[in-house]
Amino acid sequence: MEYNSKQIQIIEVAERLFAQKGFAGTSVRDIAQEADVNVSMISYYFGSKEKLIEALFQFRMTESRSRLETLVTNDELSPMQKINMLIDNVIDRLMGNQSFHNIMLRETLSSDRNETISKHIMGLKMRNIELMQRLIQEGQAAGVFREGIDMSLMSTTLYGTVNYAIATQDFYKKINNLESMGEEEFQIHLKRSLSQHLKSLFKSTVTNEHHIQN
Repeated sequence: MEYNSKQIQIIEVAERLFAQKGFAGTSVRDIAQEADVNVSMISYYFGSKEKLIEALFQFRMTESRSRLETLVTNDELSPMQKINMLIDNVIDRLMGNQSFHNIMLRETLSSDRNETISKHIMGLKMRNIELMQRLIQEGQAAGVFREGIDMSLMSTTLYGTVNYAIATQDFYKKINNLESMGEEEFQIHLKRSLSQHLKSLFKSTVTNEHHIQN
C-alpha cells in the first residue's frame, strides 16, 4: 500500500511514541498532538490505534522487502556474499531505525502482549527466517554450505546479537573504553564490529570447510 506524506508523518510519530511509551501507554490523542494533526484525521486515515500499528508494520516491511528480494535473486553473488550482505542489511536496518525495533523488543518481552502486535511480529520473523533459509538452501545446493543447519538458531544469533548490542550500548562503551568517543563515531564503530563478528561467526557455522563434526 502507498502512503501519502501526511500518513507517513503520522506513522513515524506513532512509531516514536510506541517505542518510548509502549502501545498501551500511547493514546491516539498523544499521537495527534505530537504530529500536530486532528484526532479525526488519524481516524480517517487509519480507523483505530490497532490499524495504525498495522500500517506501521506494513510500511516498514515494504520498505526493506525489495532490497532483500533483489539480494536473493542476484545471480552475480556467491552464497557467502549474499549472507554477508544480509548481515550488513540487518545491522543497518536495526541500528538505523531503533524505534521500530524497540517496539518489537518491548512487545516481545512484555507480560501483557498485544495480540495484534504479536501477530505482526510473528509474521515479520517468519518472513526473515524464510529469506535466510532460501540463502542457506542455495549454498547447500552449490555444495558450499553444510547440511543440518538450525535456521531458528541462525536467526536468533543474527537478530539477537544486533538487538542486544543496540540495547546495551553504554555497557559496550564501558567495557571497551569507548566512553569518550563521539556518538556518530561510536555508531560507525559498533556497526563495523558487529559486521566483522557476525560474518566470521556465520562463515564458521555454515561452510563445509570450517565446520568440524563433534
